Amino acid sequence: MKYDLQRLVEQYVADPSSANREAVVLAAVPLVRSMVGRLSVPDHPLVTREDLENVGLMGLLQALDSYDPERGTPFVSYAYGRIRGALVDYLRSIDALPRERRRKLAELQQAIETLRQTLGGEPEDQDVADYLGISLQEYYTLLTDAQRRFALSLQETVGEDGDQSVLETIPNEDAEKQLEDIDRASLIEYVTKLIQRLPEREQNILALYYYENLTLREIAQLLGLTEARISQILGKTLLTLRTELQRVRSRVA
Repeated sequence: MKYDLQRLVEQYVADPSSANREAVVLAAVPLVRSMVGRLSVPDHPLVTREDLENVGLMGLLQALDSYDPERGTPFVSYAYGRIRGALVDYLRSIDALPRERRRKLAELQQAIETLRQTLGGEPEDQDVADYLGISLQEYYTLLTDAQRRFALSLQETVGEDGDQSVLETIPNEDAEKQLEDIDRASLIEYVTKLIQRLPEREQNILALYYYENLTLREIAQLLGLTEARISQILGKTLLTLRTELQRVRSRVA
């Protein structure tokens, strides 16, 4: 597929007709859907999978209009940044989570990390809630917020020029892989190293969510838990991973 797409793009650059442009878009749709499929769609009336696919396609077209095959960069690699940027900008533009809620998420992340170091292991839910001085239910609500927002945080930019996402800082030797391989394989390779320190249940949930691409509801049915509980567990796990990813930021900044 990647070779067909590259050939179609080069054909369009040589002859920028509407027919050639349409051919590129049709060939690239699976790649855009692959990236969108790995985003956690927030509960917002302006955000549907179709909306995000349309935004991603707009980023793809921007890449197509500025792409120069003479530079030797595969179009898939070049388009990745434009598509990712378009998606992140759109999600940020409609993100309705209040600033106070974001502050509490940051405090929650710090609390879990502090208790983990103090206790020498994973803190219980009640321990974290008590540390923060909030009810257990509010703690669970914060974990759900964390789970919903984590996919976006993986796309945040890092570096002095702000032109790299966390995903792009993860080693990937084959720059010509298809977009879904760049996104999926790189993330899995890095996260695999991090989850080895997690409890077995968290490892299973994370594996089902990222490796098998199961929904929260499907995971809940498999493990005999509620969807809300799976979201809470995943949220706590992702906060742990987010801490590690922030350390990556500090190293590449």
